[in-house]
Amino acid sequence: MALVHLVPVLRRLIPSRPPTASHASPASLRRRPAQMITVGFLATIAVGTALLSLPVSATGRNASFVEALFTATSAACVTGLAVVDTETFWTPFGQAVILALIQVGGFGVMTVASLLGLLLSRRLGLSTRLVAAESTHAVSLGDVRRVLVGVLRFTVVAELLVAVLLTARFATTYGEPLGHAVWSGVFHAVSAFNNAGFSIYSANLMPFVADPWVCLPICAAVILGGIGFPVLLELWRLGRTRRAPDVRRDLFRLSRWSVHSRLTVGVTGILLVVGTVFFVAAEGRNPGTLGPLDGPGKVLAAFTQSVMPRTAGFNSVDISQLNNGTWFFTDLLMFVGGGSAGTAGGIKITTFAVLAFVIWSELRGDPDVTVFDRRLSRATQRQALAVALVGVAAVVLPTLAITLSTSLFTLDQVLYEVVSAFSTTGLSTGITADMQPWHQVVLVVLMFLGRLGPITLGTGLALRERQRLYRRPESAVVIG
Repeated sequence: MALVHLVPVLRRLIPSRPPTASHASPASLRRRPAQMITVGFLATIAVGTALLSLPVSATGRNASFVEALFTATSAACVTGLAVVDTETFWTPFGQAVILALIQVGGFGVMTVASLLGLLLSRRLGLSTRLVAAESTHAVSLGDVRRVLVGVLRFTVVAELLVAVLLTARFATTYGEPLGHAVWSGVFHAVSAFNNAGFSIYSANLMPFVADPWVCLPICAAVILGGIGFPVLLELWRLGRTRRAPDVRRDLFRLSRWSVHSRLTVGVTGILLVVGTVFFVAAEGRNPGTLGPLDGPGKVLAAFTQSVMPRTAGFNSVDISQLNNGTWFFTDLLMFVGGGSAGTAGGIKITTFAVLAFVIWSELRGDPDVTVFDRRLSRATQRQALAVALVGVAAVVLPTLAITLSTSLFTLDQVLYEVVSAFSTTGLSTGITADMQPWHQVVLVVLMFLGRLGPITLGTGLALRERQRLYRRPESAVVIG
């Protein structure tokens, strides 16, 4: 859905040929981007599965096919769910394969999503293109190379800064050997920026629950990676622009921000604050989570756990010890996810925000849905509704199937794992490794669909829009 508002150009990557009966039909052009994305990710997962199946990748015994497939899919789809311990089961070579899959998957998602947004501006009508260009201030027409270089540059800089901070902390405060501190810093920086949540510590971030020098850099990387490259690029450009020497930069003038950026940044901030307050209130006295911590420690741990459902699977507290209500609240945060064209999953913040404005407008009886003095098109509203309902179906059906087939896990636990897989979050109540192999395969499919589904569905819905020369007679259906 939100990709309609991102910008224009993937067509330059595809050599132009004159239309023929066998080529360049509208249907084939619509299918090609989705096919390219799907085949690319399937190939990445296949290579990762093969490498993780090698004897050199695992300690003690070779990984089974399901273990290798699950881990490769989780890494390439930047999820973080695991059926084996990343620290003890995988060798340094296996961990390096996982890290490479995370980087390829995260970078691929950001660039593909951004470029598909660029494609839309040329595939849609002129009026829609003008609205998209006005609403984003993002990438100029025809500049694919600048998109790729921008994504790569920002990724490298962000990951490098976080890696340096973490390396220094691990080496000086926790006494880790320099080589291991560097490896740990790089691994967690890449995993955080790509919203993967993989950790080479068996206890994840729980040993650092009250350490702001570890938790805050990781949280910053998660937020930056998950907010979406179009937003980051727009804010970067506005920060460098002055209208006059005595005028403050456009970055501090919200009126210069696009609707997409204001929605993404604003709702992200609201969810972070609400999540932090909720976790403090719900878990502040829980002896298994925040209870033993002092005041600042509680706030830091609550903020960290509010950031991670953006969708990074790190946890600084024991997820299995959370209250059932906190599990459900986290389900909601994971389902919403992060920004479009970023490394986060879920139905995306903009989808959630659009639906919220639709409900608000309907309650007020407004004929149009207005966001920041801009009217949202009917197509955007329908696309948001479609993405959300498909997401609900993708969660409900697997949850029902797994719950009916086993009595070992509660509904709360199964729902948590399914939402985590679909939203590519990676948070877990600890039951993933104990699931039956076919349950794990279901989660593999969910991770793949959750990673590519919102991108391809949103793009496909936008590209399928067509004009009719007639309209059917109007009717009414009783609602409610």
